[in-house]
Amino acid sequence: MFAFLSDLRKRAAAGLLLAVAGLAGCANLPATGPGGGASPRVDTSAPVPVALLLPRGGSDSDASVSASMENAARLAMASVPGAQIDLRVYDTAGSPAGASSAATTAINEGAQIILGPLYSQSISAITPVVSGQNINVLSFSNNPAVAGGNVFVLGQTFVDVAERLTTYARQQGRPSVAVVHAEGVAGEAGRDAILQAAQAAGMEVATVQSYPLSQQGIAEAAPRIAQAVNQSGATAMFLTANVDADLPVIAAALPENGISPAQVQYMGLTRWSAAPQALSLPGLQGGLFALPDNSALEQFNAQYRAAYGSDPHPLAGVAYDGMRAVSTLLGQGRSDALSARALTRRDGFQGAYGAFRLLPNGTNDRALAVATIRNNEVVILDPAPSSTGRAGF
Repeated sequence: MFAFLSDLRKRAAAGLLLAVAGLAGCANLPATGPGGGASPRVDTSAPVPVALLLPRGGSDSDASVSASMENAARLAMASVPGAQIDLRVYDTAGSPAGASSAATTAINEGAQIILGPLYSQSISAITPVVSGQNINVLSFSNNPAVAGGNVFVLGQTFVDVAERLTTYARQQGRPSVAVVHAEGVAGEAGRDAILQAAQAAGMEVATVQSYPLSQQGIAEAAPRIAQAVNQSGATAMFLTANVDADLPVIAAALPENGISPAQVQYMGLTRWSAAPQALSLPGLQGGLFALPDNSALEQFNAQYRAAYGSDPHPLAGVAYDGMRAVSTLLGQGRSDALSARALTRRDGFQGAYGAFRLLPNGTNDRALAVATIRNNEVVILDPAPSSTGRAGF
């Protein structure tokens, strides 16, 4: 068993972080509600002020990710000819108060759009600051609870993953699904995303089962969950478990209690390949999970290494994507380049993780691949589409 399983609650709380790699978004914050976003007008004949809010002055890890995300943003700026951008970086100090202060300063200094901040709590803190200011925010969170109005989230969402996998499973002849989730904010958010996606895909929800977020809790709940899943007749089972927390425990406990991966299709909401040790877990062999476009990610990583001489932080691609969207629109010379209408254009954008599109409700739609594990290795079953649009999946 993995050494880091000693603190499941702390690890799995990060399950509502970035589904791609780990963005902080675990607070159960109220949604601001869907909205049209702001509609600023910009003069693209001169450099447009763009604010980048990062936790430079937070912890050592905050400083590290901030440096990598700033590098990625600058790389995206250089990737679009004709885009004139005056990038201004503001330190949030990794706190809500710091984020609020940084956003206030950025607006007072003329920022036309804000990229960031990183943490959901900080996004919630700047929402009152940007409200009514006719300025859009492309945050780095994946938490839909902070999306809406003039705030967008760039991180890969649970809904995106759930829709991709349920649609694929239904196409492969799996008519019903059991949902098995951890108790707590992250697990329940994952559960809700799966239920929504199953309904959209036409899959019957055979049973919904939960377990306490501890090794003992999982061990005690596993027989009950296994019995319920087997009696339900579910042909697939969707797990919300986080790869570096409860996944290794639940993926071992359920097969031991009679849920055969050969009969019930295991599916996962998180990126199983994020922890190499997970690839050897017997319960995950043949299971389904989602990945971003690997070719796009490899290209981004190579460009970053060529420019900066090191590998990017796993979160750097989100900053690249935000700046790529801004640069693409400004490069077209449109006076409405930073409006909600432009940002949510149907064609979307090409970013570090492949094709993506911002949606009017503040969330996003990302092109994802369906992967499985065979002989302890990742195998792509269905490549990521080259464009976005849920109907295209």
